[in-house]
Amino acid sequence: MSTIPRTVSFVLTCPNCGVREVADFAFGGEVSPRPREAPSFRELNVYNYFRRNVAGVQREWWYHRSGCRAWFQAERDTRTNEVLRVGLPGELGAGSPNGAGS
Repeated sequence: MSTIPRTVSFVLTCPNCGVREVADFAFGGEVSPRPREAPSFRELNVYNYFRRNVAGVQREWWYHRSGCRAWFQAERDTRTNEVLRVGLPGELGAGSPNGAGS
């Protein structure tokens, strides 16, 4: 018996356009604290390449590529793909649900 691979799909609510399939968006990665004004090579490397990748709720960047072309943030449970809330930059408040900062 062969197994058929299943794709994981969910919907996101664009703050401007409303509910859409996740295929309309581009994933921008976890929200992480920006380095200081003149970061060292190490700080910049950590910012660009290291992610917490939590199993739980994390704040993420999303881009509505097939719609209004706006960047926004979503708090999503990575275990279930449940999107808890979305907002334009600054609307979700400081910090993130996983304690990584914003």
